[in-house]
Amino acid sequence: MIESALRERRGGERRRAAGAGPKHHLVFVDRVLVTLAHLRHDLPHTALAVLFGVDRSTVSGAIRQIRPLLAARGFAVPDRPGVRLRTIEDVFAYAEAEGVELRIDGTDVQVRRPKAGRPGRKAFVSGKRKQNTIKTTTFSDGQRRTLFSGVARPGRMHDQTAVRTEGIAEQLRCRPGVGVHVDEGYRGLANQFPNQVTAPPRKPKTDAPISEHHAWRNRRHEQSSERICVEHANAEYKQWRSLQRCTGHREQFAETQAAIAGLVSDRSARRPTRRKTSKELVPIAAARPAAR
Repeated sequence: MIESALRERRGGERRRAAGAGPKHHLVFVDRVLVTLAHLRHDLPHTALAVLFGVDRSTVSGAIRQIRPLLAARGFAVPDRPGVRLRTIEDVFAYAEAEGVELRIDGTDVQVRRPKAGRPGRKAFVSGKRKQNTIKTTTFSDGQRRTLFSGVARPGRMHDQTAVRTEGIAEQLRCRPGVGVHVDEGYRGLANQFPNQVTAPPRKPKTDAPISEHHAWRNRRHEQSSERICVEHANAEYKQWRSLQRCTGHREQFAETQAAIAGLVSDRSARRPTRRKTSKELVPIAAARPAAR
């Protein structure tokens, strides 16, 4: 009531004089540098405070302020400086408009276990040395350039389950002109959209002719060569210490991953387009299995 009466008497919101407000011990550029150093090398806040000559709480506040800004920037698009992709819908719309064939793959990052008594503390990923991980999905083009990376989920969730929850199948249904290369984990998606999704060919039976086995190896190699671009894109994220093993709070992982992936996309978008040789120009229809 008091604030309302004061606002009516002033005739509007309170106006601050020039220079009023909180005094930051770090200017905006230094706050960005502190955040980048923390994301790149995973340096403790105390060490960064010593380097910049401020208190540890100042560094923590700067990272909490800058990290969400970096995460909200989206992902850069090659040859489109003013365009940013922020959702899966944006990625499929861009791929349809530009005729880009997408590569999709998931990547795991080890994270800290939940506290005792919290859900998921005993949920480990099989084959990962009993690690507690979080998985994200990456979309790239044929030049190892990141178009989108995010949608964090528990590492124990299968890729095919993520297809249904993330809306990838719905986007393929709405945009039939978009082609996608995937690995064996997305076999169900390839069965559902045989004319759009290319998965590794099925291995022939043991008693099949030797020529059929040779043809299977050649098709598998061709499909792997087309899909390996997204593996290279995932490898670029792992160069950042924060995504090699996340030692911070699990609740901050999605924001950290989006911030780093957006920065990596800025660099990859400036990468010149590599022209394929005649041996690499394999028709996409030849690599896809025939619809049954």
